[in-house]
Order: sequence, then structure tokens, then C-alpha cells
Amino acid sequence: MTDKNAQAEEFVLRLDGISKRFGALTANSGISLGLRRGEVIALLGENGAGKTTLMNILFGHYVADEGTVEVFGEPLPPGNPRAALAAGVGMVHQHFTLADNLSVIDNITLGTESLWSRGNGRAAARARIKALSRDFGLAVHPDARVGSLSVGERQRVEILKALYRDARILILDEPTAVLTPQETDALFDTLRRAIAAGLSIIFISHKLHEVIAIADRCIVLRHGKVVGEVDTHSTDRAKLASMMVGGEIALPEAEARAPGPALLRLNHVSTRAKGTATGLRQVTLDLCSGQIIGLAGVSGNGQAALADLVSGLVRPDQGSIEIGGRQPIVWSPREALRHRIARIPEDRHKTGTISDFNLTENAVLEGYSCPPFSRRGWMNWRAAESFAKDIIAKYDVRCQGPAQRIRLLSGGNMQKLILGRVLEPTPKIILANQPVRGLDVGAIAYVHSRLIAARDAGAAVLLISEDLDEIQSLSDVIHVMSEGRLSPGFARGSMTAAELGLWMAGQGFEGGEDAA
Repeated sequence: MTDKNAQAEEFVLRLDGISKRFGALTANSGISLGLRRGEVIALLGENGAGKTTLMNILFGHYVADEGTVEVFGEPLPPGNPRAALAAGVGMVHQHFTLADNLSVIDNITLGTESLWSRGNGRAAARARIKALSRDFGLAVHPDARVGSLSVGERQRVEILKALYRDARILILDEPTAVLTPQETDALFDTLRRAIAAGLSIIFISHKLHEVIAIADRCIVLRHGKVVGEVDTHSTDRAKLASMMVGGEIALPEAEARAPGPALLRLNHVSTRAKGTATGLRQVTLDLCSGQIIGLAGVSGNGQAALADLVSGLVRPDQGSIEIGGRQPIVWSPREALRHRIARIPEDRHKTGTISDFNLTENAVLEGYSCPPFSRRGWMNWRAAESFAKDIIAKYDVRCQGPAQRIRLLSGGNMQKLILGRVLEPTPKIILANQPVRGLDVGAIAYVHSRLIAARDAGAAVLLISEDLDEIQSLSDVIHVMSEGRLSPGFARGSMTAAELGLWMAGQGFEGGEDAA
């Protein structure tokens, strides 16, 4: 065999001249790349750069207008996910593709065996799922109904679903968003063992330190085109960020400052669990004017319950809420909005937007009944559209205009619209739940700068994030949640990521005492 043939055989995947257009928008333009056996390539780019579209073409969800895909030297039929799966391509989607009414085990095994199978086949499937969960640090109960799971737990199911199918080419889209630093290290160790055995990976992440840690090469997209390729051993985070946005990025710095009075106070609050979702256990917390409180923790440990409590969606079963120094008669979403609490929801699809509404309608979802959008019970659509246009311009929402259906936007651009809706004008209290999930480095820097500006203007910010870099760089005080318990507050810079990771794993709560 010639060296040329041997080199060609190395490639398990080839994309050649891929182009895809949606009306006047060109999502991909003449993209070509190759993936070798046992190689990890990182696919980087800003929101709307074309990464997810390209991967959806590879997996068969979209059909390219031009270009071809080859897997292990054979043409891959376009628009056929079953053919992609049969060829050994597995994909962990950025936006979940799970059936909410089915259990975890049924979602993972769906399409691999009869849904109604029982006995040895199901027992073997359960044992394998438990083994994968243990080996990859992806804790989830096989019998839990997916509809009752948190966003982070659903992402774990997506990863397990791909691993269960023995993928030889694995597409990972933001796979570590729900993991502690220790769990991320463990996942990477496991991936490296699989890579040594021949697994090939396309890795999509905005965490550039992870890209450098796991990837062999980085391919950068901008406006649907390949604009650069670099070996990770010869680059750094600053260079990658510059390639992605086409220039230098100035990262915001949150300077220390004294907080003002408490705008919202939780006094020994407990809430009941909902299905597999953890409730709160004796949580005491002050949200003070001019302060960012960072809340770290592995998804599913009570952060959702705390977010629902602050936004008025649930009431305490024990303990009390004070806002403005008084206890509200009835705590509700209307009362929260009246006190100018604005929220960035964790799930932009399920609770943040209405998919068939346009950008204008989504921009005023939580303020449509108030001036200037409503007068004497009538909608002022001119004011609403002007507001949407202002958000689109300020937050670089890449779209066809305020009349476009929001479901046609990338996840990152949906998030930008939600952020603009929340931050314009500055509210008194901001619930920022995963505010930069799925955003590119340029957008992250802008969002962080706006949260800091809101803090400096006197807002109280509750930042809930599974990204410790984000928590550590922005928060004035950091708390950790584990199994519904809240840790003591740690001043910025007083704890390392590894130390916070131990608290996230529950080790700081030993002895059975609830921290307050």
C-alpha cells in the first residue's frame, strides 16, 4: 500500500465543499475538512458562524445545497440520520432531542430495540447505562422521566445516548457544561482512552481551555466560512479568541466594591422536591444592591428551585421571603415583576421564548402589559418593534429582522435577545441563570460587561452558572449548592476551582449540617 493510500485511509470523515443557505442567509459556504482515526478536532466560531448547521448536515438533519460527506471512505446519504448512526456517527446535540414523556432508559435505547422489550435485554441495557454513567461521571437515574429532569440532567442523557450506540465518530456540542472540574477531568481521561482505541471526535465548545486540553487541531469558522486552522499545541486561548472574532477581545474586570442594602432576603427557606428535582433545605441568602452573588454547583442540586423561588414561580414551604424590607402578602411572578426582578431563564426554548412568535413578540413577553408596550389594554406594536430593533442592534442578534420567527435563530442569538429583554432598562434584581450558555467569546465578554454595569448601577445580581471560570471572574461572593443546601459565602479569590469543585461534590457539607 502506498503512503498516499495509507494517509487517505487514515481519514474516517471528509466534508468537501459543503454549502447551505436558508433563504438569503448563507449558513455554510464551501466548507471542507477531514477527521482522522483517533483524532479530536475542535470546531470554533461565533454564534451564527455555521458550526451547528454543518454538524446537522453531517448527522443528516439538514441536506447540503452543495458538497459531499464521506464516512470511512463511503458516501453518506444526505438527510438520513439513521444512515449516519449506522455508519458510526453519534451526536450530542446542543438542543436536546429527547422525548419528555419517556424514561431515561427508554430515550437511550429508543431505536436500538423494541420499546416494550423486557427481561434480559432490558436488564442488560440498564446495566450498561449504569456502567457508562459511572465511568463518565454522568449521574442520572435510568427510570426517571425525562420531562422531570433539569437542563443539565437532560444533557447527561444526550451524552449517554450517543455513547450507548458505540459511536466511532462522536460529535460533542458543549458536552461539559454540567460537570464539575473533577468530572470534566474524568470525562477527558475516559475520552482519551477511547481516542487511543480509535474513537474520533468533533468537539464544539466555547471553553477554550478545554479545547486546548482535549483537541489536536482547531478549525475556526466565521460567517459560514473556514477562516483558519491551527494545531492546539502551538496556540493559546487569546489567539483562538482573536481568530474567532477577527480581532482582540477586551475581557471585562469586576472591581471589588462595597455592597448596598439587601433588596431581597431569604430566611431559612425550604421548598419541597418535585419528582427528581431537588428542593431547598434551610437556605438563607441576601441579594444586595451593587453586588453579584455567584451560585456554583452541578446541575440538579437545587439551583432550579432557587431560581423559581426568586422569580415567583414557587413559594416557600418553610421560612420567609423579604423584598424591600417587607414580606409580600402573596409571592407570585406578578409580584416579582412589580418589584423589578428580571430573569434570564435556564432553558431558552422551554421557558425563555415561544418558538412560533417573532422577535418583536418575544422581546416583550414579560413586559407586554406595561408601558410603553400597552396603553389602556391595547398593544403598542410600534413601541414593541422599536424595542426589538434596539435589542437586535445593541446585542448583535443575527437575524433577518424583528418579524422573523425566533425558532429560526441559532441558540446563541436567541440568548442575546433574552439578555436584551432583561437588561434594557436595568432592573433592581437580575436572576441570571446560565446567562452565557452557548454564547461565543465575544458575546460572553459583552454580556459580562453588561452584568457588571448593572451591578455598578445598583442592581443585585444572582448569577447561576456551572462554569466556574464565569463564577470566579464575575462574583463578589460565591456560594455552592449541593442537594438543596447552600454553602457559606466565599469572597472572590479565596477559593480555587478545585476547592469549589469539592463543595460541588458535597464534600464540604459532611456531618449533616445545613450551611447557611
